[in-house]
Amino acid sequence: MDRSPPPAPPTRSARLARRLWALALILGTLGLAAWTATALAFQASPFWRWPATAAVLVVAAAILFLAPRRPARASLVLAGLVAIVALWWSTILPRDDRDWAPDVAQSVTATFHGSRVTLAHVRVFDWHTEDAATERWETRTFDLDRLDRVDVYSSVWASPAIAHTLVGFGFSDGQYVVFSAEIRREKGETFSEIGGFFKDFELVLVAADPADIIRLRTDARGERVSRYALKLTPAQMRAAFLIFAHKGNNLAARPRFYQTLTTNCTTVVFQLARLVEPGMPFDWRILLSGYLPGYLYEHRMIATDRPLAEVEQAAVLAPGATPWREKTPAAGSPPGPVTAPLGRPSADQSPSPPAQPSARSGTFSPSHSE
Repeated sequence: MDRSPPPAPPTRSARLARRLWALALILGTLGLAAWTATALAFQASPFWRWPATAAVLVVAAAILFLAPRRPARASLVLAGLVAIVALWWSTILPRDDRDWAPDVAQSVTATFHGSRVTLAHVRVFDWHTEDAATERWETRTFDLDRLDRVDVYSSVWASPAIAHTLVGFGFSDGQYVVFSAEIRREKGETFSEIGGFFKDFELVLVAADPADIIRLRTDARGERVSRYALKLTPAQMRAAFLIFAHKGNNLAARPRFYQTLTTNCTTVVFQLARLVEPGMPFDWRILLSGYLPGYLYEHRMIATDRPLAEVEQAAVLAPGATPWREKTPAAGSPPGPVTAPLGRPSADQSPSPPAQPSARSGTFSPSHSE
């Protein structure tokens, strides 16, 4: 008869390790189930949404049952669930052939000819209300040797912690163009911050005339828009413009998803900030973009001759304001008006004639970009 002694009971440290293992499995399972159910709500077709959600919840319940009793087996089931969810998630790819809303129907692209950059699909909408506009897209050519100002616009529509960020480029011949990284909505679609975490929107880079994209916010929507002139050298201005031009080409060649935290309107501004200070650290104000002016002020990228509160107050644009018409001279020079027509090349520039499709009126619902 086998008289070997019974196995020794687990030590206190072994019991604690087992409990911590079970706790980690429980928390991981709850997190994965919640994330997957939300992802299915945004990405699965109505036919598959509820069956798939039910299957995930059943598997999650099995893991929760096994975790305190058989953590090794529960770990294998959890690993299998993670693999299945990851495989499904990898099949969801961005597209550029959807039925887009009119204001994001075109993504800017650029061609280069020495110092001149030609932008195709520059938006020049005439907004009658925030939901209706006469639509027009143009091709415009800009000479980077004439680039003399870069402005950051911050547009707040609800919480002061969240703002949409736009970047404008002004030229000595009177031309001005604004770039805006936005969600690319389909017709009838509205923006969702949560959806931005779950591949619900593609990313689009819009290039627009300021009388379109800034006036839309200050006048039609009644948002609180502020303008800050960036303190950049001519080389930094040129590099900043090229960042946007190349980003437009990259998005046209390879669509990407908008991501609420990591791929949005403000992360591009962070790239611009690192042109000035390559070691500039990432900051919470990049995520809470309504506080971005404080970040730029702290790193002396905007005017610092007054307290930040005064700089922010002076930056607010009144409805009907046209700051892009104002000349921003070199330091020490008095300001003066721009004499060239807004958004049109001066006579000595002589670019290729812009392509101007016939204008048409449309009524739609442009949503906020963030």
